[in-house]
Amino acid sequence: MKFLRKLYEWVLHWAETPYGSLALFLLAFAESSFFPIPPDVLLIALVLGSIKKALRFALICSLGSILGGMFGYFIGYKLWWASPGVYSNIAHFFFDYIPGFTEKVFLAIKSKYDAWNFWIVFSAGFTIIPYKVITISAGAFNINFSLFLLASSISRSTRFFLVAGLFRIFGVKIKRFIDKYFDLLAFLFLALLIGGFIIIRLIFK
Repeated sequence: MKFLRKLYEWVLHWAETPYGSLALFLLAFAESSFFPIPPDVLLIALVLGSIKKALRFALICSLGSILGGMFGYFIGYKLWWASPGVYSNIAHFFFDYIPGFTEKVFLAIKSKYDAWNFWIVFSAGFTIIPYKVITISAGAFNINFSLFLLASSISRSTRFFLVAGLFRIFGVKIKRFIDKYFDLLAFLFLALLIGGFIIIRLIFK
């Protein structure tokens, strides 16, 4: 919990630097393949700091996330297997160090893809389910790339433009609320993040 809190604060501090847009793109890219903190937190901070640029920030976040999802797919497709049925060192690294990414979850996803395909990618892209688990497994199981890219593009763009749009409309009121209850909201955000890891274990157990 302390590690996630420090990571959360580190992400948030980029909103106060001249590199906020670049950091948002890189964070959105990384979160789709290995980084544990969703880009929404930085997106919200940037939008609140410059309401007029809300849609621009949403576009940057969406592009970073979609490209990051493609990179996650590449990891699964090209780097996941040392040989057929044998995990590579990269796969073992993810199992050992990436929160929520266990071998049991990974193997369970295959049956979900067979049943739901497009909707598995879409649901993970739009909700708190850790997206990296889906992008990498999609590549590892050789899911149709065009379908994967379509689901990823729609879900991630919808999510980030919705977040940016809501904060653009209600920004001033929301900013006052966040300033007043920041510590509580930070705790709730981290609880939600951990909840995402728990949910994916329950769904794919």
